[in-house]
Amino acid sequence: MASRGFVTHSSEETIDFGRGIGSRLKPPVLILLVGELGAGKTTLTKGIVSGLGAAREEEVTSPTFTLVHKYEHGACVYHVDLYRIGDFHDLETLGLEDVFAEPNVVIVEWPDRLTLRTDWPVVRIELEHVAEDERKIVVSDESGVLAAQATRAPSS
Repeated sequence: MASRGFVTHSSEETIDFGRGIGSRLKPPVLILLVGELGAGKTTLTKGIVSGLGAAREEEVTSPTFTLVHKYEHGACVYHVDLYRIGDFHDLETLGLEDVFAEPNVVIVEWPDRLTLRTDWPVVRIELEHVAEDERKIVVSDESGVLAAQATRAPSS
């Protein structure tokens, strides 16, 4: 699957869409979430983490101030928010090399600030805030990690 677009019409649909993605992931995999503030990156992450069985949706929060959250009930998932990262030194203090040393699922918000490279499969998900509760989600999966997800639109 190269890339495919979907539209969700509520937070619940966005979470459900993420749950479908999470249920198909096998570590190691790097998920890059791209979108402006309020685009739904953390909402989608709630579903992905839940779909992996690593935490309940209500346990998943934005790591904007802590920068990294770890969820590990069953699968080990790291949720990284690089919004407040200013330079390479800031990034270096997070210790992400250790995160990539084991086969985990790593979800990164604001990935343009990520300079660390990995040979893991990468899924890029772009989110766009279209209307009050409506989100356009474009999934790019050059590695084919989500091939089964390609035919499944969000449930209504």
